[in-house]
Amino acid sequence: MKLRAATAADIPKIAQIMGDWCADTPYIPALHTRDQDRNFITKVVATQDVLVADHNGVQGFIARDGEDIEQLYVAAGARGRGIGSALLAAMKARSDRLELWCFQANTGARRFYERQGFSAGRMTDGASNQEKLPDIRYLWRADA
Repeated sequence: MKLRAATAADIPKIAQIMGDWCADTPYIPALHTRDQDRNFITKVVATQDVLVADHNGVQGFIARDGEDIEQLYVAAGARGRGIGSALLAAMKARSDRLELWCFQANTGARRFYERQGFSAGRMTDGASNQEKLPDIRYLWRADA
């Protein structure tokens, strides 16, 4: 598996991975079309630090804006193979501090982030996120 910077050619696959996760997650409301997902990811790739995990095609991606991890998704068939850990480790190597939001209902992701050294901070009722779902702010520091 190779980690590399995302390119415009990766946008359809990145958008598909994100859209598939949303479609396959029962508690996520259907808020966007697949075309809207592609438009969103086009902006993300143009404005953020985005890495993809490539093994015979894009298997996952991570997007960082400053200290904030904005996106981390792995294709359904590639989960459990260390791709998310590798992507997150690459971003940790670029920063002394990272933060991210995670839905409270996403217990698998919460366990993953906690294993990766993130600590849960404030919890919200979700009123300020697009999905209106309760979430948690996670923090990682290199010196912790």
